[in-house]
Amino acid sequence: MANVLITGGAGFIGCNWAARLMRGGHTVTVFDNLSRQGTPANLEWLKTQGPVNFVRGDVRDAAALAEAAKGQQAVYHLAAQVAVTTSVVNPREDFEANALGTFNALEAARAAGTQPVVVYASTNKVYGGMEDVGVTEEATRYRYSDLPHGLPESQPLDFHSPYGCSKGAGDQYVRDYSRIYDLPTVVFRQSCIYGLRQFGVEDQGWLAHFVIATVKGRPINIYGDGKQVRDMLWVDDLLNAYEIALLQPERVAGKIYNIGGGPEHTLSIWAEVGPLLEELAGRAVDTRRGDWRPGDQKVYVSDIRKAAAELGWRPGVTPQEGVRRLWEWVSANRELFN
Repeated sequence: MANVLITGGAGFIGCNWAARLMRGGHTVTVFDNLSRQGTPANLEWLKTQGPVNFVRGDVRDAAALAEAAKGQQAVYHLAAQVAVTTSVVNPREDFEANALGTFNALEAARAAGTQPVVVYASTNKVYGGMEDVGVTEEATRYRYSDLPHGLPESQPLDFHSPYGCSKGAGDQYVRDYSRIYDLPTVVFRQSCIYGLRQFGVEDQGWLAHFVIATVKGRPINIYGDGKQVRDMLWVDDLLNAYEIALLQPERVAGKIYNIGGGPEHTLSIWAEVGPLLEELAGRAVDTRRGDWRPGDQKVYVSDIRKAAAELGWRPGVTPQEGVRRLWEWVSANRELFN
């Protein structure tokens, strides 16, 4: 059994991972400043799942993070500022939370005395706008013209937006700490992760936001034509990858993987999601239309063959099944959503 530190451990992904670890008998420390919507509720839920060590702290506080990392066998760095729009409005705060926060997490791990595996939740945004990638329009979606398996890890990095820069800086720092300091680190470039205990808002966690808005009878803003495609990954499938890193750090050390739904687990943002939600709701959904937002990719689909080949990892939950599960959870917990 391992001692595991999770920064951002009261967030959507973090609390699900903490709960799984506790069920497996591991000792979990959650490090979170509880600034995100839903994190206090997630922390209270976590306390019902087992014994959890909670440290209220901010990743910008290097000393507090170093103290929390002492004696840990694994550090999952999930804490971040997550919205592109927020990064544009306040780039300094974005930089400090993401780039400096990741540097602090790496230094804390390096000083921990245990050579812990460090798992970094990176993002597909490190690939930027991908203007050089051909896109074809179809009836309800866009698709890559020449990438049937999705976008590979070899796609050139192109940090677009302050968020892309700050997360991308962390991405490369994490990789390099394995080379320079022999710290077992792994970068997971995550796509659209969704699932239970996700308090999605318009700028982040869009699918959960759509579900919550529909359950609560609120209008939804759709930007562009609604045919933008994303690969969707159910949170428990992501956690399967996290578990491989915990149990077999030597297999992932120094590596970078796309972790997403891949081409078999995709949805277009409204042309395909809309009918799913209307079927679940039994009524039409109130939508408002807006212009395309800057940097909105017509398609993002991860090529996940590297993770499949090297780790034996594959997603299992289809988007249709995942949307249904999320709908049922939100409907049963309406009181959690303002």
